Amino acid sequence: MKLAFLVEPPFNYRREDGTVTGCDVELARSVLAMVGMPELELIETEFAQLIPGVADGRWRMTTGLFVTEGRRRIVAFSRPIWALPDGLLVRGGNPKRLTGYAAVVQASDCRLAVIRDQIQHQSARDFGVPEHRILVCETYDDAAQAVLVGRADAYASVARAHSGFLQRNPALALEVVSVPRAEKEAAFGAFAFNRSDDELRTAVDGALRLYLGTDQHRAMMRRFGFASAEVALVAAEAG
Repeated sequence: MKLAFLVEPPFNYRREDGTVTGCDVELARSVLAMVGMPELELIETEFAQLIPGVADGRWRMTTGLFVTEGRRRIVAFSRPIWALPDGLLVRGGNPKRLTGYAAVVQASDCRLAVIRDQIQHQSARDFGVPEHRILVCETYDDAAQAVLVGRADAYASVARAHSGFLQRNPALALEVVSVPRAEKEAAFGAFAFNRSDDELRTAVDGALRLYLGTDQHRAMMRRFGFASAEVALVAAEAG
């Protein structure tokens, strides 16, 4: 069974020995084993290929993606597997004194890095960040490097992804600014499937309903930095 992922700690990443782990990968392994599909082929790709690849049959399932109405027209989604706020990755000391998207808009010389077609790309536009101040990147590492070398002043993504990246790269002179809830609420993400693959999606949903919120699930998510309150959000949705 082919599952596509992108390198974005703590959701998916490679250990030093090349093996893949992360909360999305480990969750997929657990629920697929529950439905009798223990053999998982992990395919690394770029974010922009995740949805087209599952839609045209290159893989049957993707890592977690934010659920939007536009995406629902192309793919089918499982139950939510996490709920996450956005965050900005900035240089140490936050020299632009950024607090969220609105502050990026107000700082006329601030350039914002995003990953092509991620939900934060659209959020930047919705908040009014001019196109000429949006630096579009293809991978997490490209966007983080842009902030490090000064090609961008901030990188908008999931705050948890930024925290996971810094935990694995503590020597980098970067820090995370969480986007306040008053500006943008945490959003739900889910596994994505081909719209015609009802059998797999239904099976995974059934396993998620049984697994989310269990002691095993909470312990797994804790290993990747998630607090009990964050797990409770999706456990409630599964119930």
